[in-house]
Amino acid sequence: MADDLKINPGANAHEPLGRAEFSSFAESTKEDWQKISAATGVFQKGHANRILTHLKMLEGDCGGFPVSRLEHSLQTATMAHRAGKDEEYVVCALLHDIGDTLGVFNHPDIAAAILKPFVSPENHWMVENHGIFQGYYFFHHLGLDRDMREQYRGHPNFEYTAQFCHLYDQPAFRTDFDTMPLEAFVPMVERVMAKPKQSIYLRKDNSGAW
Repeated sequence: MADDLKINPGANAHEPLGRAEFSSFAESTKEDWQKISAATGVFQKGHANRILTHLKMLEGDCGGFPVSRLEHSLQTATMAHRAGKDEEYVVCALLHDIGDTLGVFNHPDIAAAILKPFVSPENHWMVENHGIFQGYYFFHHLGLDRDMREQYRGHPNFEYTAQFCHLYDQPAFRTDFDTMPLEAFVPMVERVMAKPKQSIYLRKDNSGAW
């Protein structure tokens, strides 16, 4: 932050340098973007909490399934954690269905977009495509092709994603499961989402996101 920038007397904790004053990007200045960057830094600190708040929206919504969508997410993450998977994988398991409320017809895309900056390409691909891979277990009951995943046969992450669905996703609908509470996963989510690995907003000097 430039030394000659001073705290705006009218600023609040969310906008420590106040607000920019442009009406279009074309007329914005470096000082404007320093103000926005300062506010963005504050906003980014609450990112993990906002994700978890949205995940909680799955609580109580069963959609005809034996357990709620949140319970299914927690069971999937619990199974992965108890199997010794690393935190990034467990967080992917926890959030894989977070898009259910907004992406009724493409929920994996929502989860994949949220996770992409923070996870490996392998885990991102798994989350992005789990909808097709889980279909192996039930698509035929809906008049769909259960072998839809075969279009990806030979892909480096085929077996990786198939195993996720087989071991953790498709069996996570038990009504008698000893599920870990959401609170147990909060520190994991915070650590995984503490710093992006890839983003168009990352500085080339590796000094962080803008």
